[in-house]
Amino acid sequence: MSRPFASVRARATLAATLVVAVALVAAGTAVLLSLRSNLLGEAGTQAERSAREVATGLAFAKPYDDLPLDVDDRPVQVVDEEGRLVAASEDLERISGTGVDAVKPQPAATARDGGDDDDDDAADDDDDHGESLEPGEIGARTTVSDGSATIDGDTEDYRFAAVPVETEDRGRLTVYAGAPLSAEHGAVNTALTVMLIGFPVLLAVVAWVTWLVTRRALRPVEGIRREMAAITASEDLARRVPVPDTHDEVARLASTTNETLTALESSVERQRRFVADASHELRSPIASLRTQLEVAAAHPELLDLGGAVEDTVRLQRLAADLLLLARLDAGERPADARVDLAALAREAAEGRRGVRVRAEEDVTVAGSRGQLERVLANLLDNAQRHARSAVEVSVRRDEGPHGARGGGQTAVVAVADDGEGVPAADRERIFERFVRLDAARSRDDGGAGLGLAIARDVALRHGGTLTVRDTPAGGALFELRLPGA
Repeated sequence: MSRPFASVRARATLAATLVVAVALVAAGTAVLLSLRSNLLGEAGTQAERSAREVATGLAFAKPYDDLPLDVDDRPVQVVDEEGRLVAASEDLERISGTGVDAVKPQPAATARDGGDDDDDDAADDDDDHGESLEPGEIGARTTVSDGSATIDGDTEDYRFAAVPVETEDRGRLTVYAGAPLSAEHGAVNTALTVMLIGFPVLLAVVAWVTWLVTRRALRPVEGIRREMAAITASEDLARRVPVPDTHDEVARLASTTNETLTALESSVERQRRFVADASHELRSPIASLRTQLEVAAAHPELLDLGGAVEDTVRLQRLAADLLLLARLDAGERPADARVDLAALAREAAEGRRGVRVRAEEDVTVAGSRGQLERVLANLLDNAQRHARSAVEVSVRRDEGPHGARGGGQTAVVAVADDGEGVPAADRERIFERFVRLDAARSRDDGGAGLGLAIARDVALRHGGTLTVRDTPAGGALFELRLPGA
């Protein structure tokens, strides 16, 4: 059962759409807030302009009837220092937000008690407005508030500006003038409507474009997948996936996939040759041993017991070599024990005729003692097989590089013989499996051709190298280099 958004294309489309949606919502919110702030500021400026125009008339002692209170049908209130409405727009029916709810001028109050009280009230009023004004002076500070008003039956929201003015005959007056917020509400609502309509359309376009672009970008990946599926079904490792001419990550993926297929094909082919060669090598000693046993069963007096034992030992060694190679191919990591190569070389040479050992003391490496012992045994077997009379083993320390692990102290084991040496053209081929040179192709003397292959594989698993070159006398010199412990 397929899951929603299981494909890369669907997830990429969803992610791109969500990112754009978040960005649009954030940008839209910022635009609306900025638009509203600007429009409110503009309304406040208009209200202040109207209030100062009325305040200017009051500063010049104009009568209330001559003040511009009904310009553009905007609500205007004039309030004295005791909070009484003394003048207002003619058609004003209701108002809120100015602190004075009256819409009709109120009659004047009785005279105040004593001049001292008048001076105290004036001082208190000055303190309330935060600034002291001279007669005929208009306050520089404007107070802004929001409210609503009904003029001639029409109710709207307004931004009110309050401007104080000091008059000579009427004392401190405050002019409240409003500017309508309908333009602000209309602009904000229009912008919001456009966003609510446009954003979904834009998101749909983003999703559609992302879907198409992602499909085009992933088309080579689908081609690679189909070809890999076909390779798996046909088991034809010679096939390769198509490499798009885009020079991007997908092209590099296709190239890496083909490199992997090449390595896999080489590995499979190597395994097939290994199995074929192993079958061939096993067939000979098994057939020989069976023949001898059948002859012995029919004619006991003709039993070649020595030959049967020899074939059995050869078969045992071959099986052990094949098992070791199988473990090495499976990636078996060597142990991390400390191995004394000098002592190991002496043990390997013990009992062998014509083998001389020259070794420095305390030449140690980290690895598997059994595998390294097998390497020395194989090298000595090979050297004795081709030597005329003598084989020399030397063990020493060297400060030069030791192969796979870079520089540092290196342990070197050299096995030299006085034979004919190895031709330069065959110095790499002899380390291949089941390879025997013409001079060593007899079944009895040449072995199965696995000894040197095993020796090099073990050396590589231990981070070292195994090479061959000529000795000054013309024989073969096998040199094993391992990182010192």
